[in-house]
Amino acid sequence: MEAAETLESNVRSYSRSFPAIFSRARGSIMLTEDGRKVIDFFSGAGALNYGHNNHAIRDAITEYLASDAVVHGLDMATPARLEFMRTFTSVILRERGLKYRFQFTGPTGSNAIEAALKLARKVTGRQNVVSFTNGYHGMSLGAIAASGNRFYRASSGISLCGATLVPFDGYFGPTVDTTSYLRKLLTDESSGLDHPAAILVETVQGEGGINVAGEEWLRSIQAIANEVGALLVVDDIQMGCGRTGDFFSFEFAKLSPDIVAMSKSLSGYGLPLSLLLIKEEFDAWQPGEHTGTFRGNNLALVSATAAINTYWRGSTFSQQIQRIGELMRRRLELIASKHGNGFVVRGRGMVLGFDCQVPEIAAAATRKSFEQGVMLERCGPVDQVVKFLPALTIDHETMDEGLELFDRALAETLHEVRTTSNWKRGSLEGL
Repeated sequence: MEAAETLESNVRSYSRSFPAIFSRARGSIMLTEDGRKVIDFFSGAGALNYGHNNHAIRDAITEYLASDAVVHGLDMATPARLEFMRTFTSVILRERGLKYRFQFTGPTGSNAIEAALKLARKVTGRQNVVSFTNGYHGMSLGAIAASGNRFYRASSGISLCGATLVPFDGYFGPTVDTTSYLRKLLTDESSGLDHPAAILVETVQGEGGINVAGEEWLRSIQAIANEVGALLVVDDIQMGCGRTGDFFSFEFAKLSPDIVAMSKSLSGYGLPLSLLLIKEEFDAWQPGEHTGTFRGNNLALVSATAAINTYWRGSTFSQQIQRIGELMRRRLELIASKHGNGFVVRGRGMVLGFDCQVPEIAAAATRKSFEQGVMLERCGPVDQVVKFLPALTIDHETMDEGLELFDRALAETLHEVRTTSNWKRGSLEGL
C-alpha cells in the first residue's frame, strides 16, 4: 500500500476503506495478494451484480476478443451494437410493454445523467430540474447540482444551479405525503418554483441511505410530471439490472418514465457502459449534438448481451433475487433486534441498509467486518448506514457466512462502545 500512498492522489477512497492489495476474484469472493479471503458485499458499488469474473459472461468477451472484432468504434454500427439493442428490446423492453430508443452516452453514470438533463431542457425549453433530498446522481457539475450531499456539493468549487431539491418520500416521516407539497409548489403561481424541464428521481436512494420510495408516491410523482409538462427521468444507474428484484427498479410501481438512465451493472462484467432509454417522442437530438469518444464500447455491449441472455430470459432469476433478498432482510432484522432497539433495516430486493443511527458505530462495524473477512461500505447523510450490495448470484452458504461475520463485527463494536469512554455517549441511547 506504500506505493498508493506515495504515488496516488489523496482523493482515493476505497483503498483507505479496504486496506489490502486485491489480486484475484471470482463470484462473491475476493483474494488479497497475501491470500486472505474476503466476501464481497459491495459488488463494485453495484457494478458487479453478477459477481466477479462471471464465466458465462467472460466466455463471450474472450471469444469476441479472439475474433479481432471491433472493440472501439465511436457510435458506428457494429454487429455487437446491433445485437445488444435487439436483445435488450426483445428480452427486456417488449416483455414489460416498454418502447424506447437507445442513446449510448459516455462511459459513466454521470455521463448518462448529464445527457438526460440536457435532453430534457432541449425538449421542454425550460432550465430547472426538480430532484430530491438525499439523492445522488454523480460527480459532474449538472449531476451534483441535482444531488443533496453537502460534502460532494462543496467539492465542486463553484455555485451550483439548475436544480431545486424537494423532500423525498418519508423525509418528514411516514405520515407526510411530500408529493402534495410538490404539487402545491408547481400549481401555485406564486410559489417561486418554475415548471421544471424534468423531475429526476431514484426509486431507492443508494448513496442517500437506502431510502425506499413507495409505489403510490412514485405514481404521484409521475402524475405531477405529466401535469406540468416535465419529463420523468428515473436514475436506475445503481438500482437497475435486477438490484431491487425486477430488471428495472420502477417496474413494481408500473411507471413509464420518459427517460431512464442506466450504467454500473449494465455491462454485466464491470466494464464501463452507460445509456439512456428515451421515449421516441422525446428523442429531439440533432445528429452529433451530444457526442463523446467512448459511446458504447463494443466489448461492454458483448458482455451486456451475454448477461441478458444468461439471466433475464424468463422470470426465474428475478424470483431468485426476491427470495434471497427476503432471507437477507430477515437475518439483518434479527441482528438488529438482538443488538439494540436503535437499528433499522430497510431496502428492496438485494439492496439493504442497516441504519446504525450513529456514524461512528457504522464506521467501526464496517472496519471490523473487513478485518473479519467481509467487504461492506457505508452510505447516508453522515455515513450512518451500512449498505449491503451482494452479487445477485451469491450462494446461500457465502451469504450466511458474510452475515455471520457482520454480526460478529457489530457485536465487537458495541462491546467497545459500552465499555470505553472514547465514544460520544450522548448519541448512543438505546444501543
